Parts: sequence; structure tokens; C-alpha cells
Amino acid sequence: MSARIGVITFPGTLDDVDAARAVTKAGAEAVSLWHADADLRGVDAVVVPGGFSYGDYLRCGAIASMAPVMGEVVSAAKGGMPVLGICNGFQILCEAGLLPGALGRNRDMHFLCRDEWLRVENTGTAWTSRFEAGAEILIPLKSGEGRYMAAPETIEQLEGERRVVFRYASEAPNGSTNDIAGICSADGRVVGLMPHPEHAIEPLTGPSDDGLGLFLSALDSVVRV
Repeated sequence: MSARIGVITFPGTLDDVDAARAVTKAGAEAVSLWHADADLRGVDAVVVPGGFSYGDYLRCGAIASMAPVMGEVVSAAKGGMPVLGICNGFQILCEAGLLPGALGRNRDMHFLCRDEWLRVENTGTAWTSRFEAGAEILIPLKSGEGRYMAAPETIEQLEGERRVVFRYASEAPNGSTNDIAGICSADGRVVGLMPHPEHAIEPLTGPSDDGLGLFLSALDSVVRV
């Protein structure tokens, strides 16, 4: 039986269809999850996709973090379920307390939309096992509030525990601390990143197929015999 990976839709989500397509391309069943339903429908993993949940009112990801479905995601993540947050999804995971730190306005206060090279720093997570350590992957970045920030002691802890999963290969265009593009939870099951791997699953529609590795990695972590 193939793995079932849930993809959440909030009001304002705009990359859920792309995320579901990436899940299907990797060979799993994409399961639609609705923000107002406290039900994960028996999925094996969850993707919190990008967009502008609730119009980014109050603070990016803050309202979405309190949606009924997120209560279930938090509980499932604490039980070891793999969870991936992409762009706004990364913001939501930070707001929900599944990942430390916060995402603020880009350094130059401009919305960025460009392809970015990322370096894979940690291949021991549920979403990066298919990569080689130090590999550089080309993934689209599109965000206005993608600058990762955290208290100095948190940054020190993330670096010391190898919880920086992705780093911008060149200087972070958004001013992220230590050029951080993505981080993980202590157990490596929850990963958040600002660039969009779901937009890089085949060369025909993206700059590369490098992003597919995240979704294939998730399948390896939840494979059913």
C-alpha cells in the first residue's frame, strides 16, 4: 500500500495543488486536508504548503497556527509523524511551536522571486535522506517575509545540534541569520524551509527536479511493508 501524505489548505493557500502534485510525482497518495477539520484522515505525513494563509493578517502564519487541523498536526508531530512546512508553512510551524525562531521581513524589504542554490547540511531528517551531505540543489524562492531569525542561544543550539537542514549556498538574499534556509526539529521529523521544493520536481516546469528528493525521502521514512 502506498504512503498517504496530507496537504493542508487554509484560506489564502496557493501552493497546495503544487505540493499535492509533488507528492503524487514521488509515488504517494496526496490527501487533501482542510484547515477547519480537526482530522488528518489517517495520513502518514503532512505538508503545510506555501501561500498567504488568512491573508497574512496579524502576523504571517499566526492565525493558521491556531486552526483546528494544526492541533492535530502538532499532536501527530510530537508522536513522530513527518511534517514539512514550505514558505508560509515554515512560518506556520514556527508559530505553532514545532520549530524555533521566526520569519521576518526580507532584509531589503522587497518581495523576492528567484531560483536559489541551497546546500544540504543535514541528510538525517525524514525529508532529506535521499540527498548527499553538502549537495547543492536549485530551488525557487518567492517570499516577502523569509528572513529567518532567532535568539543567539537558539541559533547556537541549532548549529551545534546540526539542525540547520538547508543553507543558502551564497549569501542569503533575504538576510537570514547564518544564511539559514531551513531547519528541523530535534528528532529530525519536522522540517521547515523558505524556498519551494514543490516547484522543482521536473525540469520542464521548474529550474530542476532537485525538490523531488524531499518527497522521496518522506516516502522512505514512512514506507509500508
